[in-house]
Amino acid sequence: MSAKDDDNDGLEAEREVIQGESDSTAEETPAEEQARKRAGAHRAPEEDEAPVAEDAKPGLGAELEALRNELEERTHDLQRVSAEYANYRKRVDRDRGAAAEQTTGKVLTDLLPILDDIDRAREHGDLVGPFASVAEQLTVVTGKLGLAAFGEKGDPFDPNRHEAVAHQTSADVDEPTCVEVMRRGYTLGERLLRPAMVAVADPE
Repeated sequence: MSAKDDDNDGLEAEREVIQGESDSTAEETPAEEQARKRAGAHRAPEEDEAPVAEDAKPGLGAELEALRNELEERTHDLQRVSAEYANYRKRVDRDRGAAAEQTTGKVLTDLLPILDDIDRAREHGDLVGPFASVAEQLTVVTGKLGLAAFGEKGDPFDPNRHEAVAHQTSADVDEPTCVEVMRRGYTLGERLLRPAMVAVADPE
């Protein structure tokens, strides 16, 4: 056999080996294919496919705590402002009431001399006719505004409400007593507008 025939035989054998490997790869059995898939499924994940760790996320807990603190601060601010506004309303209402009472007291104080004239006219029997009707209406109106008269004979003497312009002694009294009223006193609510002018009898 010549060298040429030997070369041809070698090439033929090499082609058969390559063809056999190709056929074995192309003719992969179902069992081999399933095994290959399982091997791929259990393959370790690549670095770029690694899951994100929990501690790698932003600090959500700290951010939530900061928001909670800010909400509490805003709530406290709102409560403080509401309390201040309530106190302001109370102060304004109190000042408005005091101003209204002071104005009413000033007007009623200016009317007291007229009421004194009406009392004197009543004592002398001159309070008749249209004048009596006007006097009654004035008394009703001032009463609605809170004006109240005091000072009658026989009242115990009260230095806080009575102005004593005369003193005497009497066996008929067992304590200082108003025995004569020269001018009645007036109050507006609990406020004293004018003390009553009286004569006082002390016990003997």
